[in-house]
Amino acid sequence: MRKNLFTPNPDYFNGAPADGPVRHFLWLGGLILVFCLLYMPDFASGEGFVTEKPYKVEAAFLRNFARYVTWPANAFADDRSPWNICVLGSDPFGEVLETTFTGRTEQGRTFEIFRADSLAELPPCQIVFVAYQDAARRRAALTGLKNRPVLTVADAPGFLREGGIIRFQVGDYVEMSINLDQARSASLKIQTKMLEVTREVLENGVVRSRR
Repeated sequence: MRKNLFTPNPDYFNGAPADGPVRHFLWLGGLILVFCLLYMPDFASGEGFVTEKPYKVEAAFLRNFARYVTWPANAFADDRSPWNICVLGSDPFGEVLETTFTGRTEQGRTFEIFRADSLAELPPCQIVFVAYQDAARRRAALTGLKNRPVLTVADAPGFLREGGIIRFQVGDYVEMSINLDQARSASLKIQTKMLEVTREVLENGVVRSRR
């Protein structure tokens, strides 16, 4: 049963006609439920969990990006290299990242966590959470990462327009927005399952709502 949670039942999501908002809610709710069941055993039912522990939820999403995003082979030194999950700037997660990633593997790779205040201090990373509060620093960091096979993530407003790839919006629910233009420039492929639970997509310079 646990193994099949990542394969939603088509009858559940697609069996009855539904308009855009309903379908979006079903997919988003299902994906969040999957993440919580698999990676947050102490998840308490209800919306308050997201509001009270937003970074625990975001960490779970970061963990699952390794499954729902495809990196080019040259993003890793070799077949046994770990996933490097990096935080750039003041770390908002604390021990949550270690709790989320320690002992986990994806595609035969383990995870390592790195934190630094500048790109120069970080090793090559597959995922970078940009924690800078200052927009100018975020833009500078994104310029330094441009065209590299790196998934950039943040929760700052305007992050996609600044050149980031995924932006979290945490309230009663977790919502994601994705910059497909930047993802393609970084040679990253965002799987359809992620796009189907995304609130907005920036493609060809235009932001489109998926709802």
